[in-house]
Amino acid sequence: MAFIERIDSDLKAAMKAGETLKRDTLRMLVAALKNAKIEKMGALDDAECLAVVRNGVKSRRDSAEQYHAAKRVDLATKEEAEIAILEAYLPRQLDEAETRALLQATIAETGVTGKAGLGTVMKSVMANHRDVIDGKLVQRLLGELLQ
Repeated sequence: MAFIERIDSDLKAAMKAGETLKRDTLRMLVAALKNAKIEKMGALDDAECLAVVRNGVKSRRDSAEQYHAAKRVDLATKEEAEIAILEAYLPRQLDEAETRALLQATIAETGVTGKAGLGTVMKSVMANHRDVIDGKLVQRLLGELLQ
């Protein structure tokens, strides 16, 4: 089943089940996908659809952080629930231990010894593992590993 068909199917199921948060989140995702399709002036492949979903997760994370800072827990909770719904469509992300192991292997492979080579390692890791790794986590761990 194609990515967009899966979202449409899940949207219909959410509507039938009366799950308003999931329904609304998926409607926003469908709208974002349609906008991306219009911008591209053609059909989106699965990788481009995943990029749209990742973008939605990222913007909701930023919003949730701002809501927490403003002590609006109700809105932050809603954003976090939407993140959980959207993350179901993304491939499983590597956890911190797996990311650390990958970074250590990449550092050994590239021969980088100090912070000056941080960009080299980051570029290598993100080029090969963009779909399953969090860039902010990579940056933080590289800061710890390359001292």
